[in-house]
Amino acid sequence: MSVFLSREEMWDMPLGGKPEGEKHIPHWCGNILWVIVGGLCKLLFRYRVEGREHIRALHGKTGCLVMGNHASYADVVFFYLAPRLAQWMRLMGRDSLFETGGGLGGQILSRVGAFPVKRDTADRTSVKRAVSMLKRGEMVGIYPEGTRRGKGSQAPELHAGGAFIARMGKAPIVPATVRNSEKIKCKGERFHFPKVTVVFGEPVEVSEFDFLPKDDRLDGCTWFVIRECYALNRGCAPEDVDMRELFPEGKDFTEAFRGVTIHRGAKALREDA
Repeated sequence: MSVFLSREEMWDMPLGGKPEGEKHIPHWCGNILWVIVGGLCKLLFRYRVEGREHIRALHGKTGCLVMGNHASYADVVFFYLAPRLAQWMRLMGRDSLFETGGGLGGQILSRVGAFPVKRDTADRTSVKRAVSMLKRGEMVGIYPEGTRRGKGSQAPELHAGGAFIARMGKAPIVPATVRNSEKIKCKGERFHFPKVTVVFGEPVEVSEFDFLPKDDRLDGCTWFVIRECYALNRGCAPEDVDMRELFPEGKDFTEAFRGVTIHRGAKALREDA
């Protein structure tokens, strides 16, 4: 059991489950946190998971990039808990989180598989790490909105880095959401304990968006997947989500997708069928 590992070492290691002799992040820290935090979340929020079969079907066949909308700090916790025990999600988080508690926060985050990204820059190192994880068959979690919705006065916007990582890693994208996480703590209010549900949707391949002009493919893919996330969150059809209202300053692809069929399902699963 490797106790003395630097954060940088762990960011580039597989998260367990690799052949004997290959250095990897041990599971003990993640398992302890999963028992404690998972137990509390079950008790306080009665959390459950829908659509877990969509990620289970990919396990052992291909890596996948889980893309979600971001409404609350709690999203990260529930995203981490939802795939367990069979799978681990490696969450990409802003680099400042890894400096909390004099670096202790970064050590814990790294031991459960998280890795940092520098905000508002082209962080090639983090992109390469995420791509390597996908190629190893791991699950990577990303929030393309960059920050929590409603935080400050900054208009929400979508970033296409996740779609780029999925393309480079030759992995499908799985839309996901956490229902009611935004109700846990509203600004100026006490904590609430709503029933929380994590929902995974059907995977989609980045190649499905090759019908778009080349410069629009990654942005269009991100727009489409996030629309799926909000539809899962609201329990409605994707076409009923008003993306112009959600992202008033972003490019709208509503007309580009009108009448177009985007096939769900990962290529790895279709090849096995």
